[in-house]
Order: sequence, then C-alpha cells, then structure tokens
Amino acid sequence: MRHLPSALAISFALAAGWAAPAAAQDAPAAEAGGLGDIIVTAQRREENLQDVPIAVSVLAGDTLGAITSTGADIRALAGRVPSLNIESSYGRSFPRFYIRGLGNTDFDLNASQPVSLVYDDVVLENPILKGFPIFDLDRVEVLRGPQGTLFGRNTPAGIVKFDTAKPGKTGGYARVSYGRYGTSQVEVAAGAADDSGFSVRLSGLYQHRDAWVDNIATTKSDDLGGYDDIAARLQLQYENGPFTGRVIGQVRVYDGSAIIFRANTQVPGSNHLVGLGGAGTEFERDKVWQDGINFQKLNTYNAGLNLEYDFGPVTLYSITSYWNGNFRSRGDIDGGFGAVFLPESGPGLIPFQAQSQDNVPSLDQFTQEIRVASNNNGGFGYQGGVFYFNEDLDISSYEFGGPTDATPSAIAIQRQESEAYGIFGSLNYAFDNGLTLQAGARYNHDTRDFVASRPVETRPDFVVNPNTPVPPQAAKVKGELVTWDASATWEASNDVTLYARVARGYRAPSVQGRLTFARTISTADQEETMSYEAGIKTAFLDDRVRFNLTGYYFDTKDLQLTAVGGTSNVASLLNVDAKGHGIEAELQAAPARGLTFSVGGAWNVAKIDDPNAFVAGCGSATPCTVLDPVRAGSPGIYSIDGNQLPQSPKFTANWTAGYEVPVGNGALYAFTDWYYRSKVQFFLYRSVEFSDDEMIEGGLRVGYRTDRYDFAAFVRNITGDASPTGGIDFNNLTSYVNEPRIWGVEAGVKF
Repeated sequence: MRHLPSALAISFALAAGWAAPAAAQDAPAAEAGGLGDIIVTAQRREENLQDVPIAVSVLAGDTLGAITSTGADIRALAGRVPSLNIESSYGRSFPRFYIRGLGNTDFDLNASQPVSLVYDDVVLENPILKGFPIFDLDRVEVLRGPQGTLFGRNTPAGIVKFDTAKPGKTGGYARVSYGRYGTSQVEVAAGAADDSGFSVRLSGLYQHRDAWVDNIATTKSDDLGGYDDIAARLQLQYENGPFTGRVIGQVRVYDGSAIIFRANTQVPGSNHLVGLGGAGTEFERDKVWQDGINFQKLNTYNAGLNLEYDFGPVTLYSITSYWNGNFRSRGDIDGGFGAVFLPESGPGLIPFQAQSQDNVPSLDQFTQEIRVASNNNGGFGYQGGVFYFNEDLDISSYEFGGPTDATPSAIAIQRQESEAYGIFGSLNYAFDNGLTLQAGARYNHDTRDFVASRPVETRPDFVVNPNTPVPPQAAKVKGELVTWDASATWEASNDVTLYARVARGYRAPSVQGRLTFARTISTADQEETMSYEAGIKTAFLDDRVRFNLTGYYFDTKDLQLTAVGGTSNVASLLNVDAKGHGIEAELQAAPARGLTFSVGGAWNVAKIDDPNAFVAGCGSATPCTVLDPVRAGSPGIYSIDGNQLPQSPKFTANWTAGYEVPVGNGALYAFTDWYYRSKVQFFLYRSVEFSDDEMIEGGLRVGYRTDRYDFAAFVRNITGDASPTGGIDFNNLTSYVNEPRIWGVEAGVKF
C-alpha cells in the first residue's frame, strides 16, 4: 500500500468530527441520547447482544448501508468487525472467509471452508453460493469461534450470518446511486400486508460498472473490470394465531469480468506494487497488458419454506431450502502478454502462457432442519432438533494451449455427492443471582463420494505431467464427531456482564481432485478444534458507552489446508496442527445528541504448530524469495512450522465516526468508516514477494435526510490505497489488487 501516514491522519481527523449509528436498532436511542439495545439471534433466539456468551459483532444501519451502496459485494465486509477477513481470486463470485486466522485459500470450486455463511438460518456450503449479494437486510452478525451446536455444519472458525428483512408491514424503500467508472446501484424493497394474515415482500438489487481497465494489448480503450449483477427476493407469508408460514424465492444473475490477474506487479526481492514498465515505474490499476480471454457468468436460484407453530411452552420450526447454481469463469492466469520464447512478452518475465477456465455445470444443495425451542424467558430453557444436508456438484476445468484458443488442450472433470446429518440440543438455566449456565451438543455425520478424471490431454509433454489422459479416480471420505459447547454468563450488575465459553468444533473430511495438471486426487481428514474464550461486556454512562472485550485461545488438530502452486501448479490437501490466541475489543459511544462513534480491533496470533508440515515453494519459473527453511535433502520443499496462517493479519482495526445536526425538516449528516490490517502472507510458505505489508481503506458519506428522503455524496477507498490481496505463484509474480477509489451520489426514498 502507499501513503499510510497521510491516510491515518485523514481518517483520524474525520473521526474526530463525524459519527453515525453502527446498527439500525441504535438510531432511535442515539437520537434520545443513548446507544440502545442491539438484538441478535446468535443463539437461534432474539437476545440482547450484551447477554450472549459469544463473541459476536453486528453490521447494520448506516455502517452496512455505507459500505454496500457503491456496487460493493460481500468482500466489502472484510475487516469491518474484529478478526474477519474476506478475499477472492475469482472476484465477486467466490468469497473466501477467515475468522481469527482460520480459513482456506483454496481456489478449487470444491473447496471446503471452516467459516460458514448462514443465510436466514440456511447454511450455504459451496463458495459460489456464499457470494450472494447484500440487500434488504436487517443485519449481518459475525459469530467468532466454533458454532456447530446450533448451526448447520463445518463451523470450527465461526459464522457470517445474514438476516433478511421479513414480510409483515406495508411500505418500502428505494435507493439509487451513480459514481466513478459508471458504478451504479439500484436497490428496491416493497411490502404489503392485510388483516387476513397475508403479507408479501419483494426486493431487488441491480449493480453495474462499466469496463474501466485498459488492456493496452488491444485497440479498445476500456476492456475489463465491468459487470452487471442482478438479484431479487420474493417472500410470501401467512400468519394465523400460533402459525406462521413463509415461502422464499431468490435469484442471482451475474455477467462480467473475472478477477484481473496482473503479471509481475512485484519485482524480485520486494512486495511493493510496480507498473507495467517494471522496477521504478508507478503502479496503474487501470492498465494491464494481457493476451487472454476474460469473462465470468454465474446464476443461482433458491426456493425455501419456513414454518413455525407456537404450542405455548415450545415453538416448532421447520426450515426447508433448495439452492441451485451454475458458473463459468475464464481468465488470463499468467496475467501478461506472450512468453519468453515468443517475439514479444510482458510485463516482466512470462515463462509460459497460462489460460484456464473453471465451470460448475450444475450445483444442487438441499437442506432440511426441524427444531423445537422453549419459549420461557427465565429459568430452564432448551432447544433441539435434527438437520439434513445433501449436495450434488459437477465441476469442469479447462486448460488452453493458446491465449485465445476455443478448444482446450486439457479437460478435467469432478463429481462430488455429499450427505450430512446432525442431531443437536442445547440447555440453559438462568439463576436468580444473574448467573446463566448453558451447554449444548451435536452429533455430526458426513460422507462425500468423489470421482475425478482428465479425459482430454493434448498438451506437449511435461516432466511432472505425462502427456496422457487420467482415467477416473474415486474416493470416499466419512467423518463423524460429537461437538459440544459450555458457557457461563454472570450479570455482575446492570452494566457489566462476564462470560466464559469452551467449544469443540468440527469440519468434515475433504477431497481434492483438480487434475488439470495433477494425476492424483488427495484427501484430508476431519478437522477438530478446541476453543476457549472469556470476555466482559459493559455499558455505562447511561448507556452512552458500550465496551466489549474478548480473549481467546484455540488448538486445532488436522487443520485442513491446501498447498497451492509450486513447480507443477498442483493443489493438494494436507492436514496440519495449528494454535492461536488473541484479543478482540469493540467500543461504541454516543457522547452527545446526534454524535456517535465506534472503534474495534483485534490482535490475532494464528500459527501452524506442526514440525512435519512441509510444502513446495514458488514454481521453478517464479523469481520468488522464500523465507522458510528448506527440508533437508528436498530442494524446493520448505518447512512451514511456526508460520502465521495465510491471509491472517496479526493486527486489525476498524472505526466509524460522524455527526448529525437538525436542519429544517431533516438533518445534515456526515459519516466515515475505516479499516486497517497489518501484514499478510498469501500462501502457506513465507516469501518476500507474495505478501502485503498493510492496507488501510476508508469511506466518507455526506448528505441530508428527512423521515422520507435521503440525498448523499460518497467516496469509497478515499485514500486510493492500492494493495495486493492475493497472488498466483507457479508462473511469475502475479497478483490481484483491492477495489479502486469510487465516488458518486445517491438518492433514497421511503414509502
């Protein structure tokens, strides 16, 4: 990144003068002089955030509106709460989540992740589903630490939880924005309800950006970076006494660029971005030099049925959901033009051409949950139920001999059928002295049936890849484990709550079969995590200040990671042990009417703790400086014991601030939000080049609003920070970078 001192100076100057509510629930209370309660459903029931024995953060209201009103996708949530990172080598369609350092950098469309995304109580397993756009939401909750007792599956790191706005009221809103690079967004929601118990809510989102990156290898002025992203949701609800039924239908259609890989954005021995001219030239994010084809198309569809019946002492819930998707993505993987053996090549060293395409012809996911929960507010409470998951996934991967070839030189296919079920329960008891004890358990059972092959192979012979097809190879993995958690919460006073929690987390075994270059499939054993945390949640000065502090420690056995790259560009699963510890803090304050601010931060140490953990370093053609020790007698193989996990910064900070002053029938307001992270490594091994020292991004929004209308001007990535967020290591020093500075205007209306 560039200009950190000036960026910090600007952000703190803004923070000194401006603030805005961090959650929708805060707004009325903030106007009255306090923060008000934040209601969460982190334990599958509505509770005050301060009473929940979990490290949980909430994004809603002005904060969520600001970071998602500029054509942003789910990656914009990265760093907005402590210990959360999100990145992607596919762009808008395949997010990878990390909480407290636990995540998976695997780019395969079959990749398993230890962070679950839960959308209206439905777990979305495949990464192409996890990028579903953010619109018409009540809130986003981020739950840190294992959450497997009550939620879905594969949650040893935590959950990112989306709760949509539900039917039941008449009215709605519309927001329209337009900004730099033709970045535009239209978000609309409308609902209607009558006395018969029927209600409906229809919401939609349209996001667009013009192509704005100039590929100087073509005669066009702007070639890449554009997209059209459309999503819609229809909800029909019926309420009659104790019964509530809701039917959900959702769709997403995305058509645009795949992420833009950039060749040799670093020079050997440095991780600082350079321009197309190499060392000493300024990086220009709106220019590339490529000879490959770039496109991406994604369609996802969802149908769901939620039923609940209140029997008085208990409520019975049924959550049924079906998701379907298909996906195609092609990019210039070497990120450059030509190769060293051709008449022209650049930028920098391009050892060989690399173009690939990955498709999901079909993805089908079905989930069913039946749960019963007690309705009491004190004393003894309980929840319990059963969960079923089924997924059928087809993947096709193509390698092309030439950058514009239409016929692939190699085709690899994968087929996976996954099935899982769980039986879970949780008990809690609230004593009269303010102490609440809680314990839960879940039996997990998972199976995956997998087959992969490479039926087409016409490439020239490779030393590590004999020029022959690969016949079908099959694998079946099975996992089962009882996970559990136990917690104690003590309300020491009306303003102070202490809690402690211990939890066992689990991730099902995985299979990896990306045979475009490799000839064998790999498997990983089930992952098991023990997590311990304790914290304090406080509110004081007449609820004008809220401060929460958490300390944690985790010990993970058989952490599932993917070694990516090396000389043969092979993605292979491996299990390693890892340990982590850290501190997370969040402060919110409303010191005066119309003035609020928030500050959050985390210190995370998440390291591989395994003397038998070794991986291949950069590819033989990549001028990469590996910092890890070489395994004795194995050139190119390095020990990763003691390394910080990839994409895991040790330090993160986020802060918002703003001010609102009454003017006429409304109010003038300003709002700024910022995110900082320290150094990250992109891969399991440490290298000088495949890393980024730090990143700071901020936004500013200034406007005028009434009870009905809102008019604003905004800017995102206000300092123009340019930071690589990931790389590809088997060919050259290829990376991809964060989003550009976007400014524009927005108008909104409520009706």
